[in-house]
Order: sequence, then structure tokens, then C-alpha cells
Amino acid sequence: MSAYLKNPWTWQTSWDRQQEAFMPDREHRFAAMLDTVAAVTGGEPPRLLDLAGGTGTISLRTLARFPAARVTVLDQDPVLLTIAESTLLDRATIVDADLSDPGWRAKLPGEPFDAVLTATALHWLPADRVSALYAEILQVLRPGGIFVNADEMAEEGLPELSGKLRDHGRARREAAYASGAATSWTQWWALAAADEQLAPKAVERERIYPSARHSQEWLPRASWHVEALRTAGFREAGIIWRGGTDAAVAGLR
Repeated sequence: MSAYLKNPWTWQTSWDRQQEAFMPDREHRFAAMLDTVAAVTGGEPPRLLDLAGGTGTISLRTLARFPAARVTVLDQDPVLLTIAESTLLDRATIVDADLSDPGWRAKLPGEPFDAVLTATALHWLPADRVSALYAEILQVLRPGGIFVNADEMAEEGLPELSGKLRDHGRARREAAYASGAATSWTQWWALAAADEQLAPKAVERERIYPSARHSQEWLPRASWHVEALRTAGFREAGIIWRGGTDAAVAGLR
């Protein structure tokens, strides 16, 4: 894909810190997701697809827990994939594919996966595409395999409290940005665009995700995702983790 970054772990760490400003319980959701993977594999090293995996956050945590895991990272963002490739090196397969295109599965390795995990990513896709994607994910899982999607999925029975939780989180983030304790999303991408090695990737990213269009998030309730997973053909579907307005829904093939 590209020459490796000179300081990939600096970028990997700064991405983690920026994301943790949004999601202080980020590691808790990853742990819950990997507990689910361990449950369906009996603790054996999984064959895992890190879907819309960005910098390979889930893959790195998978390999830390299951050193012999066979991991594939799939994303389209050239900046994030460059960081993933430079930190994971030969420990993972890197796939550049667009999830808005139903042909994304053709770029994957041939064997089915034990688990497909994704976090804070599918909200960029519209409802009809997410529904179709769930059916496509089912096809790349082995029988008994697991899919988990963690994202903002507020509890529908708590609309007022959910709003207060969002406001509280926003105030906490703004205070962290103001004090310099955390880098904001906008600041992080500005730093990447100014980096000698990542700048060309940032230009390429802008062509793929024009700023004027890549700003509309779609964040339905967890119940929508659970029903969509059942409709897609998963034999079981439900919530495996919740933290405030965020949740992780799972589907068992």
C-alpha cells in the first residue's frame, strides 16, 4: 500500500487518545467484544475480520489477547490504513475496500471468519445499506460465528436521560480540549494533513470522503440493529454491552 511510517506508534497512540475523549469506556467495549469472541471459539485463536477497522484498533487488542489469531483489517480510509499497516506489519492482512459497495467481500481471504467486529463506524452508512451489509456479513461468517457492532445506540426508553448524558459528555470533551488534555477530531486530522508522510494520504482521503458530504451520521436505537440482524438471517441477536448511550449488539450465525 505504501512505505511504512517512521513513527507509526505515535500516530496509533494519538488516535487512541483522541477517540477516548469521545468514549472514555472505549476499552470496556473492546473487552466485552473479545469476551464474546472467546466464548464462541472456546478460547482458541480466532480468525477475525476487523470491519471498517481504521488504524487496526480492534486487531491490535485481538492479537494482544490471542497472539496466534489470524486477523484481517478492512477499511477504505488511506490515512488510517497507512497507520494500521505500519503498526500491524505482517501480523494482519490489510484490505482496502468500500463497504458501500456490495462487492467488498470479493477482496477478503477465502476462509470464513469466526468473528466480525466493528466499532463506531457503520453510522456513516444509510439505513438501507446497513441492513444489506448485515446480510453480507452473515455470509462471511462460519456457522456459529459472531458479529458485533459497537456504536452510539441510545436506550429508547430513556430519551431525556440520553440527552443529558450526551450533553455531559460533550461538556467533558470540550473541557479536555480547552485544557490541552485531549486532541479533538478536527485537530487530529489537521495534524495528519500536516505530516510529511501522511499528507498525500490526507489528500487522497478528501477525494474519497469530501468534507461537504462526509458529515451525516445515522444513529438509530439498539432495537433497530437487533431487528435488522434478525431480518438478515442471524439466528440470535441482542445487546451484549451497554455504556450510557453506547451499546454493542451481536448476531450469532
